[in-house]
Order: sequence, then C-alpha cells, then structure tokens
Amino acid sequence: MNIVRYRTRQSAEPRIGLHDDGVVAELLGVASLAQLWTLPLDALRARLAEGPFGERVPLAEAELLAPVDGRTEVWGAGVTYRTSREARVEESERSATVYEQVYDAERPELFFKSVGWRAVGTGGELSIRPDSVVDVPEPELALVVNNLGEIVGYTVCNDMSSRSIEGENPLYLPQAKIFYGACGLGPWVTPVWEVEDPYDLPIEMTIHRDGESVWHGEAGTGQLRRRLDGLVDYLMFGDVHPDGVVLSTGTCLVPPSPFTLAPGDVVEIGIGGVGVLRNPVTRGKPGESALTLESSLR
Repeated sequence: MNIVRYRTRQSAEPRIGLHDDGVVAELLGVASLAQLWTLPLDALRARLAEGPFGERVPLAEAELLAPVDGRTEVWGAGVTYRTSREARVEESERSATVYEQVYDAERPELFFKSVGWRAVGTGGELSIRPDSVVDVPEPELALVVNNLGEIVGYTVCNDMSSRSIEGENPLYLPQAKIFYGACGLGPWVTPVWEVEDPYDLPIEMTIHRDGESVWHGEAGTGQLRRRLDGLVDYLMFGDVHPDGVVLSTGTCLVPPSPFTLAPGDVVEIGIGGVGVLRNPVTRGKPGESALTLESSLR
C-alpha cells in the first residue's frame, strides 16, 4: 500500500488516495497530504485503514504528483555515507576537511532543500543550473515525518546538486542545492509499517542518454552512517513543522568526476520496497507557462 497525490483526466485538482495492486482509490475527506501529517502515527494508520474511499482508477490513468503539499518543507542531510564524504572531499580541494569533520561529528549536516510546490514528481522535468559546470543527481531515501517528529513513511528523492558550485566554496551550498527543478520526489509515500527494515533497502540509479545507459550504480541504506531517528531529532530540535516535513537522508551513489548531467538525460532511481522515481533533465528555469501551472497547483 502506498499513499499517493495524484490527478485524473477528469479533474485537474490534486487528490489524495491509496495505491494497491495497480489501483488508486481516492481517500475521501482528505484534501492534502499535509492534513495527514498532522495525525499521530497510530491515528494515521487507522485513518488509512478505515477510509472512506471514493472513486477507483487504474494506476496507469492517474498522474502521480510530488508527494508533498501545503506548508510541508523538504530538507536534506549531507555526508551521511562514506561515498558522499569521498565525493565532497574530491570536489573541494581547499575545504576538504570540512566534510571529513562533519562525517564523524555528532551533529549532522542538515539543510533546507525545497518548499513543497517546487518539488517535481515522477515523470516531471528536473533542471541543472545554467551557471554550473558539473551537475549530478543524488539518489536518496527520504523520510516523511509528521508534526510530532514521528517517521510515518518513506519516499524517493533526487537531490540534484551542482558539484562545481559547492566544490568552489562550501558556503555556496544553498546555490548548489536550492534552485528550480532541483528536487525530485516520488512516486508516492510508502507507510513506515510497510517497510520491514529501512536500513536494508537496495538503492540503484541509472542515467539514460540518447536511449542508452551512460551511468549505473547500486548501493544500499545499510551503508548509512547515521540513525534515521537521530537525523529527525536534530531537525526538530530548533524548529517546528506544523504540516510535517520531508527529510532526505543523503546519498550513497555519486557519479565520479568529470561526469555531468546533460539536457535530455533521464534519471531513474529505484529503492527496494519504496518505489521508482524517473525524471527527464533540462537546463535552466522553465518558461512562463510552466511557472503558471505550478502556481495553480499550490
């Protein structure tokens, strides 16, 4: 069972539903995912079990939207895997020790990634900055956390990143991480009780170019150095998230330099037991029509 945010051909208004066995059933009385993330974990589980449910449509006829809305923000954690530590050291000759220190420190690196309306769902277009030279996707397990700080679900995140900008100076991290089309999420939220062991999930990423695979990697959450609840604790220590929060937990796969994404590439990220996120890539900001469409979906 998965929690989905979707549209149908008959209605442009986003709906909330449950996906199971190739069918999406609308969850009546729920206007947003943010509404669900105000419930304690036990109450959420009961609400999803009890319904009531409305229209059912085949999954193939539902347009899946990024599973984030309302005031729910997306945050990220950095240097939580050795692979990420090594990649940051490689790209940051003048400040490599910063990343080495945070990998071993008690306090994790946490950063704001995206407001909900900027996140892109599966099939949507992600972007690379026009002022960047080396850009990579970063496949990550993302936690869905309710407003009480409980982990209630998991989703897949593509934490798009400019290696060249961050590598120049770690203070440029916001520009390397936060821009239009930098956050892919989806395809849905898998409830926490549906995942037996979040520290034993296979992760793989394939980058397609002109119909061929130009990079492929496999790893897993077993290589994660941090505890998931520990990351959440630090996120909640000094902040409040009234509509919950999505916290991406860091990457275990980074294409080595000098590889960089190119317009027209398609990035496919799969996490076992959670789902597959697939997005085409472009360069720069979208046109006015795309911005108008996003505005209408807030």
